[in-house]
Amino acid sequence: MRRLVLAAGMSLLVRPASATPQTLDAAIRAFTGGAQLGAGKVVLDVAPLVDNGNVVPLSVRVDSPMSADNHVTDIAVFNERNPQSDVARFRLGPRAGKAEVSTRIRLATSQKLTAIARFSDGSFQAQTVDVIVTLAACIEGEA
Repeated sequence: MRRLVLAAGMSLLVRPASATPQTLDAAIRAFTGGAQLGAGKVVLDVAPLVDNGNVVPLSVRVDSPMSADNHVTDIAVFNERNPQSDVARFRLGPRAGKAEVSTRIRLATSQKLTAIARFSDGSFQAQTVDVIVTLAACIEGEA
């Protein structure tokens, strides 16, 4: 019986399969509803070379007046190769004052990161950057 309980407990430790470019595209389509992504208003600020993937600081700034009729409603960050493609989502409103968020994430390996801003008029703007990770995260215990 003890072995059955241990075996059942071990199945809870199964890690989801790594994301792929296809799962990244699917996650972005789910967020945008398949809308066209513009460029130029979003700045994804993350170091291009990261020594340790366990703690990667990033910030996203969006050029927006943040007025009642023209503001950023959401900022989302997606990655290409972590176990989950959807890294972070932030809700904003005109009272935020400026469209800027920052956080720290884990990166499993070198990959692309994409930041997308949804505007109050339903349009989307994005920026994608490549990040090289020297010491990967999200893979503890794997050989």
